[in-house]
Amino acid sequence: MDRKKYYVSVQSRTIMENQGDAAYELEIIATPEDVEKLVKLFEALEDTDESSYFKGYILQYHHDEFNDDYDSYLNQIYQTLYNVGTEETKAHISSMGIIN
Repeated sequence: MDRKKYYVSVQSRTIMENQGDAAYELEIIATPEDVEKLVKLFEALEDTDESSYFKGYILQYHHDEFNDDYDSYLNQIYQTLYNVGTEETKAHISSMGIIN
């Protein structure tokens, strides 16, 4: 599969082909399948984020399965980004201490 450089913002949940399109945090070299996986993970994260928003007023963070799901999706996103990331991206994610 052909790999291309993409610019990713986890904060805004975007994956861009052009560096100047918007602000980004990380660069990756990925296949279309890698990008599709990230898109699906971002969508799942968004769905979980919306579901947990209203429960945040009722439950403590550590007592809510939606927060566990959110954390799991976020970890999967960063693991995927690490796997296809540039050396700078890998170094940044490693410094965050959030993946194995």
